[in-house]
Amino acid sequence: MIHSRYYEELEKYERLIGKKNRKSDFYNGIFDRYENPVLTRDHAPLHWRYDLDEETNPYFMERLGVNAVMNSGAIELDGKFFLVARVEGNDRKSFFAVAESDSGTEGFRFWDYPVCLPDTCPEETNAYDMRLTKHEDGYIYGVFCSESKDPSDPDLSAAVAQAGIVRTKDLKTWERLDNLTTLRSPQQRNVVLHPEFVDGKYAFYTRPMDGFIDTGSGGGIGFGLCEDIEHAVIDEEIIISRRVYHTLTEAKNGAGAVPIKGKKCWIHIAHGVRNTAAGLRYVLYVFGTDLKDPSKLVAEPSGVFLVPLGKERVGDVSNVVFTNGAIARDNGDVYLYYASCDTRLHVATTTVDKLEDYLFGTPRDARRTADCVKQRCELIDKNMKLLH
Repeated sequence: MIHSRYYEELEKYERLIGKKNRKSDFYNGIFDRYENPVLTRDHAPLHWRYDLDEETNPYFMERLGVNAVMNSGAIELDGKFFLVARVEGNDRKSFFAVAESDSGTEGFRFWDYPVCLPDTCPEETNAYDMRLTKHEDGYIYGVFCSESKDPSDPDLSAAVAQAGIVRTKDLKTWERLDNLTTLRSPQQRNVVLHPEFVDGKYAFYTRPMDGFIDTGSGGGIGFGLCEDIEHAVIDEEIIISRRVYHTLTEAKNGAGAVPIKGKKCWIHIAHGVRNTAAGLRYVLYVFGTDLKDPSKLVAEPSGVFLVPLGKERVGDVSNVVFTNGAIARDNGDVYLYYASCDTRLHVATTTVDKLEDYLFGTPRDARRTADCVKQRCELIDKNMKLLH
């Protein structure tokens, strides 16, 4: 017999799913924020968390709780919006689950079951942060972080990160391929597959790392080619977005959403990290690469693109925003899905035209205080002439 409390909780759940999401009053001319997150722990279906049987769960307790819903790959199929979210259970293990919506800004509902990937890596303990690439070869690829314990280090927190690769046609049946091998980098995180062939090869954006947390000698976001996606091996990684002292990428940076093909360039929405007295601060930034040669940087506007604001600054890992999913529609609209504080998922909307105007119309970082002041004074001078 189903516990009577289930129906009370189900009513609350349906109210949450049906809640309207409006644009907030935030304004910067670049993108619009929305008032409510699109996915939270409360969006996890009740039958994932509770034993509904009154006999075996008389107090209607959560048996398998959900702690957070965050970093989501994103894709549009047949006019619907799909997110492959990172769901973190109370046991700290993450798994993937598909949520769909008709609007892209509200009404996301998880499918009945989470994603069950082929279990081909017995050493793999955790899997998370999937990027979804609709590739020109006809497959949808998911590239994610495959984490395992570092057997060479007795420290219980010592881990090894690799890029796992799966592919599908329908987000239901998944084929597991070999993990990506990068010959010059012992670890990889935040790897993204480019949506088109480059010189007849599969192209990846990588982040060379010496360790699980520290990038070490890794200089930033890399670019590499491989012949065979089923056994992907990259010999050489070219750094296309560098880490730079006293900028938002000082500590590390990594690719975010799958790049968007614009009219002038490939649009990349990435994350940068710097150290602060309160710990690591994650923000988003944007850069552009050449349409014919995606390894060539062509636009690099100064400073942050999106930062955590208000309630977004509080959560399991405070002062963090992170993205691994965006949807660019045929009409030029862009839906950017970003998580705050490893806790919940939000959406911001913009357009390809706005992003390219931002990329090519915003000055580059002048790198020094004196030069930044000159840069700002030039803008003020121009505006004062208009005002007077």
